[in-house]
Amino acid sequence: MNTHNAVGAWTQGPTPPNFDGADVLLAVQNIREPVHVVHAPDGRVGVALAGKVTPSELVNGKPWFPLMATLPPLYPEWLGDRSFCEVHGTRYPYVQGAMANGIATARMVIAMCEAGFLGFFGAAGLALPRIEAAVDELVAAVGDRTNWGCNLIHAPQEPDLEQATVELYLARGVRRISAAAYMKLTPMVVQYAATGLRELPDGRIARRNHVFAKISRPEVAAHFLNPAPAEMLDALVASGKLTTDEALLARRVPVAEDFTVESDSGGHTDNRPLGALFPVIVALRDELVRKHGYARPIRVGAAGGIGTPAAAAAAFSLGAAYVLTGSVNQGCVESGLSDAGREMLATAGLADVTMAPAADMFELGVEVQVLGRGTMFAMRGRRLHAAYARYASLDAIPAEERARLEKQVLRLTLDEVWANTEAFWRERDPRELDKAAADPKHKMALCFRWYLGLSSRWAITGEPTRRLDYQIWCGPAMGAFNSWVKGSHLEPVEARRVVQVARNLVEGAAHITRAQQLRTYGVAVPAAAFDFRPRELS
Repeated sequence: MNTHNAVGAWTQGPTPPNFDGADVLLAVQNIREPVHVVHAPDGRVGVALAGKVTPSELVNGKPWFPLMATLPPLYPEWLGDRSFCEVHGTRYPYVQGAMANGIATARMVIAMCEAGFLGFFGAAGLALPRIEAAVDELVAAVGDRTNWGCNLIHAPQEPDLEQATVELYLARGVRRISAAAYMKLTPMVVQYAATGLRELPDGRIARRNHVFAKISRPEVAAHFLNPAPAEMLDALVASGKLTTDEALLARRVPVAEDFTVESDSGGHTDNRPLGALFPVIVALRDELVRKHGYARPIRVGAAGGIGTPAAAAAAFSLGAAYVLTGSVNQGCVESGLSDAGREMLATAGLADVTMAPAADMFELGVEVQVLGRGTMFAMRGRRLHAAYARYASLDAIPAEERARLEKQVLRLTLDEVWANTEAFWRERDPRELDKAAADPKHKMALCFRWYLGLSSRWAITGEPTRRLDYQIWCGPAMGAFNSWVKGSHLEPVEARRVVQVARNLVEGAAHITRAQQLRTYGVAVPAAAFDFRPRELS
């Protein structure tokens, strides 16, 4: 018997140690009990539950096994950074992402909040009255809970809406925002982050508002990791949006303390693989923490491709403080997507996604990742952007091509599209009409954005005549999720509830983490230990 590396002895209790196949699997799955790694007389490494551990081989004549290690209980709640749960009032290190246009509904956020997860309402793309109604619903439902928030999206075309949204959040007590699509800081997001900063008697700085910066590039992460620019803070003080004390304290803390590293995902994405992107952002975080001497923890979470327990476990193994899911929640019954849209998502495979022009940043050539299967939106959107890039105005489009766009894509004449577009912007922001009158290229962009914007709303309302035009933001996580739940209680569309999905993902991640722990100690862990199947969890 090899006892060279033993740290003690284990004597059998009610159950014998396990060294092979199915017996090892059963022991691995008991993640909420301590597990002992032991050696058999023939040199095999196995696992044991219960029994008795002694510091030596003095076991009073009872059969004993050299003890190589004891692993404590493993709970899903412990997978991420403990400060995440402490700061944000959650039970689990898991975030439900802010899917735009209200697809991440108030109903969804409330369900996640009550179950101990953190949820964000999808405010992007909505008019202010709609956002206000959702915030009021959330405030009334969640009480004193802190594990919820709303989206704040960078709106380069509508800065007044971005400002009004921040003012609404500050007035209504929204203490957490998911800041998305930012390439640089704006005064609005800085105002939100710095409002309410105060110094405690012991010199520490307390935050009232928390920014979750959704990033996929180091240069963007750096904006949020550094203190806000002094000139921006001074301007906010001069305009009365910050106090002098708040601006002074903002020079000593980062804009955000939670960073969601977004890899290949639905919606706005750079399609980066998490394994390459995440360590770069963590290294940047560590560098800037040293540079500025930050005392408060800065957490880095992972998003994009999180559709299975294995993906969640992989993210945590990279060091993620939390994981964030998006596409898989969109397919749940609490989402704002139509029944038809959710049925389309439920049939998606791993490769059934594609890139298409983004409505909010159409002129910049920015793209979003969408569902490709069952819809022609991406192809039609690309045709519109090609026309925009090629021609100087609507009148410059050749008659034959114009007729094809009207018949095959828009299904209205361009004159009718402009009439609808004009009516929308007259109510939303008349200044856009002034710009269109002065710039024919801008008028063309507004017309084409009409189609891009409505395509996502058709998917939400379930407009039957426009099914081929549905724009459904979706990443490869959806196909992975569909493969994982096949044959389980989560396969039917009507059974996909956001809390059940979240609980299965974190529970499964804990099981897979335990299996990997034991494998690193030399246990012959069967492959089935890495295949957590969905189950009803309470």
